Amino acid sequence: MKQLWIVILNWNGLSHLRALLPALARCRVSSPWTVHVLVVDNGSSDGTVEALAREFPRAEVLALPENRRFAGGNNAGLVRAQGAGADAVMLLNNDTLPDPGLIEHLLGVLERDPSTAAVAPLIYFAAPSRRIWYAGGVCVTALGLTAHRGLRAMDRGQYREVEDTGYVTGCCLLARREAWEKVGLLEERYHIYAEDADWSLRARAVGLRLRFVPQARVWHEVSAASGQASAWKIYQRLRANLELFARHARGVGRLTWLPAFLVQQVALSGWLLLHGRIAAAAAVPRALWDAARRRPASEVAP
Repeated sequence: MKQLWIVILNWNGLSHLRALLPALARCRVSSPWTVHVLVVDNGSSDGTVEALAREFPRAEVLALPENRRFAGGNNAGLVRAQGAGADAVMLLNNDTLPDPGLIEHLLGVLERDPSTAAVAPLIYFAAPSRRIWYAGGVCVTALGLTAHRGLRAMDRGQYREVEDTGYVTGCCLLARREAWEKVGLLEERYHIYAEDADWSLRARAVGLRLRFVPQARVWHEVSAASGQASAWKIYQRLRANLELFARHARGVGRLTWLPAFLVQQVALSGWLLLHGRIAAAAAVPRALWDAARRRPASEVAP
């Protein structure tokens, strides 16, 4: 038998887990795979650990004493899964609901194509929406650009082919054990955001293939913990992407990424202003100024 470990990071998200864990139990799994669910609790104060022990005794819980954020919490789960002999590990947000075919389709691509190292599904905004959140990712370091393909478009069947992608999203990322070992854990230098793009760029740099699998589907309550498109989220994503491109730009891209990135941020700030979102628009220059004076992103509270 082969082991798939599903690592679910949680922080005060007991209500999400009560919906997610039964949905995962309904997912189809083909032989020779077995599934082990690991909930990594990031120092919650909502009684998650005690409630899971009562309500979902088959799910393993790794209770961390403090909030280690996305990378630190998931890394604790990855270390546990690899130490237990996992053949593949999936990272899955706690605010998601999977289609019953999710695991079967993702593992099927890995089984049929040994060249594929990691896969991600088609992800919609929260159920029952058919509006797309992720249909593959674009990541061009020379242009300072990361983007979800198909973002906010309605699903009309335009994405139906399994294909290579620029990055796999940490919302739902399934990778072979060999890929986790070759690329390494998530980079914890990011306060929040960009950890998945960073991992994907490192995977591509060592020749690994990342693929988008549209037959596998997930619904995602976007930014349930951080607030959808809040000023804080915009600030933190900008700070993380500055770190990402500064770290990964190569060749002439070292000269082009920052001007291109700044143009994008001016456009974003202008769009936010036109839509009356003053606080969110102000987060853009504030993030750039704080980055220039090297103020740690961790000092900025939600």
